[in-house]
Amino acid sequence: MGNPHLLVVPYPAQGHVIPFMELSQNLAKQGIKISFVNTEFNHKRVIDALGKKLDENGLLHLVSVPDGLEDGEDRNQIGNLTERLCQVLPGQLKELIDKVNGSDVDKISCVLADISLGLAFDVAAELGIPTAGLWPASMFQLMFFLRIPKLIEDGLIDDNGTPLMKHKMFQLSPMTPVIHPMNFAWLNFGNSPSTQKFMFDFLRLNNKAVETADWVLCNSSLELEPEACNLVPKVLPIGPLSATNRFGNLSGNFWSEDPTCLQWLNQQSPGSVIYVAFGSSTVFDEIQFQELALGLELTKKQFLWVVREDIIKGKHQFYPQGFKERVSNQGKIVSWAPQVEVLGHSSIACFLSHCGWNSTIEGVSNGVPFLCWPYFSDQFLNESYIYDIWKVGLKLERDERGSIRKEEVRTKVEQLVGDENFKTRAVELKQMVTNSVAEGGNSDKTFKNFVDWLKS
Repeated sequence: MGNPHLLVVPYPAQGHVIPFMELSQNLAKQGIKISFVNTEFNHKRVIDALGKKLDENGLLHLVSVPDGLEDGEDRNQIGNLTERLCQVLPGQLKELIDKVNGSDVDKISCVLADISLGLAFDVAAELGIPTAGLWPASMFQLMFFLRIPKLIEDGLIDDNGTPLMKHKMFQLSPMTPVIHPMNFAWLNFGNSPSTQKFMFDFLRLNNKAVETADWVLCNSSLELEPEACNLVPKVLPIGPLSATNRFGNLSGNFWSEDPTCLQWLNQQSPGSVIYVAFGSSTVFDEIQFQELALGLELTKKQFLWVVREDIIKGKHQFYPQGFKERVSNQGKIVSWAPQVEVLGHSSIACFLSHCGWNSTIEGVSNGVPFLCWPYFSDQFLNESYIYDIWKVGLKLERDERGSIRKEEVRTKVEQLVGDENFKTRAVELKQMVTNSVAEGGNSDKTFKNFVDWLKS
């Protein structure tokens, strides 16, 4: 028998690829060979963002498969992308495994797949290959999906996933997030009932992977989510992966990072900068984008703002008239930032965030307080962790039209940075998660046990 060789298969979205890449690099550091599968579309983006092809100790190899979409089709339409993946990915994975096994001395010994891609586990089972799953979001989000049959039984949703009590906030237990039924993840993946129903059924099917996989890991920690971890004992926390240090330069980013922002931060005073970033999927309308810009200007604080090219629906960025000139000494605007390094910089005062899970645990791992501006999916749950449970941030409230006004941005920034308790609690939480991934911590022990299993 050859050396252990892992086929790693994340769901093709930025928030999934990054934690899978972090875990893969940690495993390669332990001498485990990795074939990392991106879709062809994302593979090109990762390579372009790197500027050169890289692997870890010669053990981490990037490979790709088609996603079933044509050139020019929108990969941010999650429902459509998922539907096509279900059609093409099983056959593509089988072909890839055959190809790797035919040309490599070390045959694929395990498939490490995203719990969001249950079909990868079916392929591995068919080929008799052991499986491990990684859930890249919060333990609570996974626990919530596993509870879907109970939600139906209790009359909270029907068989199509439609909430039956649309405005009743509920909580599964005292130390887990508060949920608004209209923020259920499957309702956020498209406006048509057929797309929502497809995604609901897809998520239910993925639950089977938790039962069948030999190992199930989660990018969280016992310290962050004690109650959720205890309620799903088979799923073992192994994170935050971003706090285990990124080895090498292969971050899995889809955009090229702008390193000049770190030089700019070096010139700012400690604890003086608002870091503003909304991840890879958030889209604003023009009016909301301008309110945010004017809100940042009103704070009169230094800010570093990540503005993707595609952040406004169907348009290039439209800043308020004269805005860039007025804030030229107050702010720096970049298209993508090395976020972990930014959040670890001493000049950062707070993080205005969409509350994606990667951003949430990167902020937590660096002891940074939050201003929460969730956009869709699990981001509302993460906001509840930040605001209701960990108490390391504030929510931005919307007006009667559903917008966040510039005055609200200014007020909440002042409130957050003016209250030392937020920073104190954020630093305490940072210490807890840092201990978890340090030698002998809960997540560190799980990682070592997983490595031993892979090598056995």
